[in-house]
Amino acid sequence: MSPAIIRITKEAILEAGLSLLRDQGPDALNARALAARLKCSTQPIFSNFPSMDALRLSLVQEAEKVYQACIAQEMEKNLYPPYKASGMAYIRFAREESQLFRLLYMRSRKDEPAPPEDQLTQKMVRLIQNGTGADQNQAELMHLEMWAFVHGMAVLCATQFYPLDEKLTSRMLTDAFQGLKARHNL
Repeated sequence: MSPAIIRITKEAILEAGLSLLRDQGPDALNARALAARLKCSTQPIFSNFPSMDALRLSLVQEAEKVYQACIAQEMEKNLYPPYKASGMAYIRFAREESQLFRLLYMRSRKDEPAPPEDQLTQKMVRLIQNGTGADQNQAELMHLEMWAFVHGMAVLCATQFYPLDEKLTSRMLTDAFQGLKARHNL
C-alpha cells in the first residue's frame, strides 16, 4: 500500500510561515526552514508561490491582518478614546508580537515603493479632527508627530530595551497628545 499523499496548501504554508516568523524572526525565513517546519520538501512552497519574495509579501499581508485585529480588539474594549486605543494597540502589538512588528515596521523600505496613504491613517486623522477641532493639515501633522512618538515607544518594547507597562504607556500617550494639542493651540 502506498503512503497517502498530503497536499500542502497555501494556507498551511502561510500559517507555518507566520509561526516561523514569530519564533525566529524575519531573518530566519527561507524555503528550507519553512519546509522543515512543514515536514516536506521545498517543492510545495514553490508550487504555491512563484518566489520567496512573493511568499514574503504574502506573509507581510498576513502579519498586517494580525496587527489590524489587534487594533480592532483594543478599540472594542472601550478603555481609551479611539485614537489613543490605536496607539495602545500599536505598542501592545510590538510587545506581544515583536517579530511580526519587526517584519512590518523595522525592515528596510529603500527598495519598496512608498505606501499609499491607508484607510487607517485617514481614520486616525479624522479622529484627531473630530476630537480637537484641528484642520486637515494640523491633524495630519499631529498624527505624524504622535506616530513617531508611538513608534519609538513600540521599538523600545519590541527590542526589549525598556519595558513599558500599560499604565505608563497610557500616561505617556496622554502627555504627548496633550502637549501637541497645546503646541497647535487646540
